[in-house]
Amino acid sequence: MASYKTSLKRARGLGSSRGGTEHFWKQRLTGVSNIFVVAFLVYAAVTLTGAPRSEVVAFFSVPIHAVFGVLLALSITSHMRIGMQVIIEDYLHRDGTKVIALMLNTFISILIAVACVLAVAKLYLGV
Repeated sequence: MASYKTSLKRARGLGSSRGGTEHFWKQRLTGVSNIFVVAFLVYAAVTLTGAPRSEVVAFFSVPIHAVFGVLLALSITSHMRIGMQVIIEDYLHRDGTKVIALMLNTFISILIAVACVLAVAKLYLGV
């Protein structure tokens, strides 16, 4: 049977990293989940436009609204992190710069997610 590998690939023995489809499906899963949580965001924005803080607190003190607020934060920041990771991996070619950018991407995504979850928790608790 004929081999379709280049001579360089045969010499290095490099094959598939076996991680491409997992990354692909994570991005698609968060993309689909964003449809639902963004629908909630639109509903909340329409409902709360021009409302005083007391109404916003009352809205997010309903458990299902708080849950959707947290899911919104987690889904969007996860999708953002995956998307930025693809961009970094595709366009940064120096290994040191790439590693630093990937770490910063993860840390900033976590920071944004935690800040959003704490904001929803504060509203939920009425603080």
